[in-house]
Amino acid sequence: MKIYNKLVRDKIPEIITSDNGKTCVTRIMKDNEYLESLNTKMQEELKEYLESGEVEELADLEEVLRAILEVKNVSYQDFEKIRQLKIKKRGAFKEKIFLVSVDDGK
Repeated sequence: MKIYNKLVRDKIPEIITSDNGKTCVTRIMKDNEYLESLNTKMQEELKEYLESGEVEELADLEEVLRAILEVKNVSYQDFEKIRQLKIKKRGAFKEKIFLVSVDDGK
Protein backbone atom coordinates (compact mmCIF):
# COMPACT_ATOMS: atom_id res chain seq x y z
CA MET A 1 0.00 0.00 0.00
CA LYS A 2 1.26 3.46 -0.92
CA ILE A 3 0.01 6.54 0.98
CA TYR A 4 -0.50 9.75 -1.02
CA ASN A 5 -2.60 12.13 1.13
CA LYS A 6 -2.97 14.69 -1.65
CA LEU A 7 -5.51 16.36 -3.91
CA VAL A 8 -5.95 14.55 -7.23
CA ARG A 9 -7.94 15.20 -10.39
CA ASP A 10 -11.53 13.95 -10.42
CA LYS A 11 -10.98 10.91 -12.63
CA ILE A 12 -7.90 9.55 -10.84
CA PRO A 13 -9.84 7.15 -8.54
CA GLU A 14 -11.64 5.72 -11.59
CA ILE A 15 -8.34 5.32 -13.42
CA ILE A 16 -6.79 3.57 -10.42
CA THR A 17 -9.66 1.12 -9.96
CA SER A 18 -9.66 0.23 -13.65
CA ASP A 19 -6.05 -0.97 -13.33
CA ASN A 20 -6.09 -4.75 -12.63
CA GLY A 21 -8.11 -4.81 -9.43
CA LYS A 22 -6.40 -1.94 -7.63
CA THR A 23 -8.46 -0.15 -4.99
CA CYS A 24 -8.08 3.24 -3.40
CA VAL A 25 -9.48 5.15 -0.45
CA THR A 26 -10.70 8.70 -1.01
CA ARG A 27 -12.65 11.34 0.88
CA ILE A 28 -14.21 14.69 0.07
CA MET A 29 -12.47 17.68 1.67
CA LYS A 30 -14.06 20.62 3.42
CA ASP A 31 -13.63 23.99 1.67
CA ASN A 32 -10.82 25.30 3.87
CA GLU A 33 -8.80 22.07 3.51
CA TYR A 34 -9.57 22.04 -0.22
CA LEU A 35 -8.20 25.58 -0.67
CA GLU A 36 -5.09 24.68 1.31
CA SER A 37 -4.63 21.58 -0.87
CA LEU A 38 -5.12 23.66 -4.03
CA ASN A 39 -2.41 26.06 -2.86
CA THR A 40 -0.09 23.11 -2.25
CA LYS A 41 -0.99 21.69 -5.67
CA MET A 42 -0.23 25.07 -7.28
CA GLN A 43 3.27 24.98 -5.78
CA GLU A 44 3.72 21.37 -6.91
CA GLU A 45 2.61 22.12 -10.46
CA LEU A 46 4.77 25.26 -10.65
CA LYS A 47 7.80 23.24 -9.53
CA GLU A 48 7.05 20.64 -12.19
CA TYR A 49 6.81 23.35 -14.85
CA LEU A 50 10.03 25.02 -13.74
CA GLU A 51 11.85 21.69 -13.84
CA SER A 52 10.47 20.53 -17.19
CA GLY A 53 9.51 23.69 -19.07
CA GLU A 54 6.63 21.67 -20.56
CA VAL A 55 3.47 23.48 -21.70
CA GLU A 56 1.43 20.56 -20.31
CA GLU A 57 2.45 21.67 -16.82
CA LEU A 58 1.08 25.14 -17.57
CA ALA A 59 -2.26 23.48 -18.34
CA ASP A 60 -2.12 21.89 -14.88
CA LEU A 61 -1.39 25.29 -13.34
CA GLU A 62 -4.38 26.75 -15.20
CA GLU A 63 -6.65 23.98 -13.91
CA VAL A 64 -5.55 24.62 -10.32
CA LEU A 65 -6.00 28.37 -10.84
CA ARG A 66 -9.55 27.86 -12.08
CA ALA A 67 -10.35 25.64 -9.07
CA ILE A 68 -9.01 28.29 -6.68
CA LEU A 69 -11.13 30.96 -8.38
CA GLU A 70 -14.19 28.75 -7.99
CA VAL A 71 -13.54 28.28 -4.26
CA LYS A 72 -13.13 32.03 -3.90
CA ASN A 73 -16.38 32.61 -5.85
CA VAL A 74 -14.59 34.58 -8.58
CA SER A 75 -15.68 33.85 -12.12
CA TYR A 76 -13.03 33.39 -14.77
CA GLN A 77 -14.52 36.42 -16.55
CA ASP A 78 -14.11 38.56 -13.41
CA PHE A 79 -10.56 37.24 -13.04
CA GLU A 80 -9.87 38.27 -16.63
CA LYS A 81 -11.20 41.76 -15.86
CA ILE A 82 -8.80 41.97 -12.89
CA ARG A 83 -5.95 40.83 -15.13
CA GLN A 84 -6.80 43.40 -17.82
CA LEU A 85 -7.03 46.18 -15.22
CA LYS A 86 -3.56 45.28 -13.92
CA ILE A 87 -2.24 45.39 -17.48
CA LYS A 88 -3.80 48.82 -17.98
CA LYS A 89 -2.31 50.15 -14.73
CA ARG A 90 1.10 48.42 -14.69
CA GLY A 91 1.55 46.82 -18.09
CA ALA A 92 2.14 43.20 -19.07
CA PHE A 93 5.45 41.40 -19.65
CA LYS A 94 5.55 41.60 -23.44
CA GLU A 95 8.45 44.03 -23.72
CA LYS A 96 10.85 41.77 -21.77
CA ILE A 97 11.99 44.64 -19.51
CA PHE A 98 14.57 43.67 -16.88
CA LEU A 99 14.88 46.31 -14.11
CA VAL A 100 18.51 46.52 -13.07
CA SER A 101 18.40 49.30 -10.47
CA VAL A 102 16.68 52.45 -9.27
CA ASP A 103 18.55 55.48 -7.95
CA ASP A 104 16.43 57.39 -5.46
CA GLY A 105 18.67 60.46 -5.80
CA LYS A 106 19.82 60.48 -2.16
